[in-house]
Parts: sequence; C-alpha cells; structure tokens
Amino acid sequence: MPYEPKSDARPLDARQICLRLGAIGAIVLFSGAAFAYVGGWLDPNRLTPDRVVDALETNSGVHAGYRRNHAKGVCVAGHFESSGAAHALSMAAVFAPGDTQVIGRLALPGGNPYAPDSSVPIRSFALQFTSPNGEQWRTGMNSMPVFPLATPQAFYDQQVAARPDPQTHKPDPQRMKAFFGAHPEAEAFLRWVRTAKPSASYATESYYGLNAFYFVDSEGKRHPVRWRLVPEGAAAAPAAQPQHDANYLQADLEQRLATGPLRWHLWVTLGQADDSTNDATKQWPDDRPAVDAGTVVITSSASQDEGPCRDVNYDPTILPRGIAISDDPLLPARSAAYAASYERRTSEGPPHNTMSSSPSNQSEHAQ
Repeated sequence: MPYEPKSDARPLDARQICLRLGAIGAIVLFSGAAFAYVGGWLDPNRLTPDRVVDALETNSGVHAGYRRNHAKGVCVAGHFESSGAAHALSMAAVFAPGDTQVIGRLALPGGNPYAPDSSVPIRSFALQFTSPNGEQWRTGMNSMPVFPLATPQAFYDQQVAARPDPQTHKPDPQRMKAFFGAHPEAEAFLRWVRTAKPSASYATESYYGLNAFYFVDSEGKRHPVRWRLVPEGAAAAPAAQPQHDANYLQADLEQRLATGPLRWHLWVTLGQADDSTNDATKQWPDDRPAVDAGTVVITSSASQDEGPCRDVNYDPTILPRGIAISDDPLLPARSAAYAASYERRTSEGPPHNTMSSSPSNQSEHAQ
C-alpha cells in the first residue's frame, strides 16, 4: 500500500474560518481605504490634483482641448547651445558641450485661450530639452521673479478667492484683499505686480524658474540651484498699447523670427546653505554666484493646435540624470495637476486655432 504520512492538522471550525476571513477582509479594506485616501475619495476637504484643476476650470471656464492653465500660447522650436560651464555642477548630458534639441511654448497664464494678450503682465516660457542619449529635461518659467505663494493649499485657496462674481464676471476685490492679507509671504510678488505692465513681445522678457532644484555632479555632490533665461541683445519691448490687437504677441514673435533666431542665455544661480529650497516666495540674494550654462536658440514657431508642443506635458519633475527636485512642495503638486490637466484636454481632442477662430465675445466674457 502506498505510504500516507500522518497529519496533525485538523479542519478549521466555523469560528476559525470567520476569523481568518475577517483578517483577510481587514487587509483588503485597509488597502482600499489607503487608495481611497490617496485619491481624496474619503475626505472631501483633502486637496487633490482634480480639485486644483476644477478650481482653474471654475475661474476660466472649460475650453475643450486646451490646457487648464497657460491655455493661450504658441509653439516654438530650436536648440540649446551648451557652453559647458555648468557641466562641472551637473552630469546631465544637456550641459556637455554641444547642441540639444528644444521644443518650447510661449504662453499667457490663465485658462482662457481667447484672453487678450494685454490682460495680464506675466508671460511664460516652457521648454523640453531632448539630449542625443534620449534623456529629457522639462521646465516651466515665468516672467515674474518670484512666486506669490509657498504651498499647494495656498495656491488652491487663491483660486477659490479669485472666483469671478456672477454679476461682474471678475474677482471680488475685497475677497482678494482679504486673501492676500492672510498671506504675507506674497508681499514680494505684490511689490513686483504693482508696477508690472504687459509687454508687447515675448522675445524681450526674462523668464525665471521659480522653484529650486539640485544639480548633481559626477561625484554625486548636490548643488542647490535656480535658473533663468535672459534675452540676448534685445531691447525691452514697450508696454502694450491700445493699438495692439488681442493676439499681438504671436504676430510680434513671427515678425522677429522672420529676421533671424531669438536667443536667451540660461543662467544658473548657485544657492548657499542658508538659502531656502522649499519656498518659491523667497528670492535668493543677488550676490550668489551664477554660471552662463549656454544659449537657448529659437528658430521657428507654429500654432499651438498643430505645432510640436501641442502634446507635450511640461511637467517640471521630468528630469535627466544630473538634475533632481528639491523639497519644494509645489513641485510634486505641479506634476500631479499637470497630469490631470493633460488627461482632460487630450481626451477632448485637439484645440482650435485661437488666432483665427476666437469669437469676439469670448474675451469679454472671461475678463
């Protein structure tokens, strides 16, 4: 007869079965609760990427196919000529001597793709560098030298405070005054914005990467940095005048490119140990050392509905080896909100050309 080993194991009774199933159920429930918490489903007051994007849509309306912020823009393309000066600070291939392909986007802040170019004094410049080894660096910069708020929650609260009044279609001045009164960290930005005027050209603006990052050198040493673009040989453009139409920035850009490339120097500022890396409302002292890392050369432009930037998500946390995010809480929040916006707009199909199809009453409604 075949040998059958004896076993001391006894069948589980009903009570043990219930206990075991209960334990398994608790694990599943806990896992589900964890995912629900991350998604914000259990706590309606918890800030999520979708709530941030919802707030932007509430303020500017839903314009199918367009970005929920920086909705009005133009694609540009060219290359980056590295000087090699930053390669000792970062092992990223983009800083090695040579050229790197660039796809960029010049834009206005806000979610209305029909907004007049003179409606805000801020311009933005987003860039995607693609090195020959395939690594990418994406960054978004603005023409203001400092960000108004330090945390994602404060940014969301600002959007809520700025919701247009149903009667005037504009933010309530008293509500905005109360908001900024509760956020003294915004004072540096408010000082800048009091004298800022919408310029008549993208090409003559300086653009600031407002968040801190780290450059990582070949030995693994981390260097806190911020960067900015400074136009080469371009006199400051005049402030926008009444004779400028609603889309003068793109027309000016095309006119300038017809005479030759546009150039910006990429300056990298090195922070010191006591310089904040987690607060975009705080500027670093002017005496910090800076390196001219090279020149961004823009050679062509195209409309955003058909140009190369249309499907690019300019997530600032997409970085090559040699660049790392800092402890700034805005960076992961920007990444998550950009992803939510990207998912919405790409599911809606491509946008229409704002230069040719913007209805005249759209701009008035959004102001």
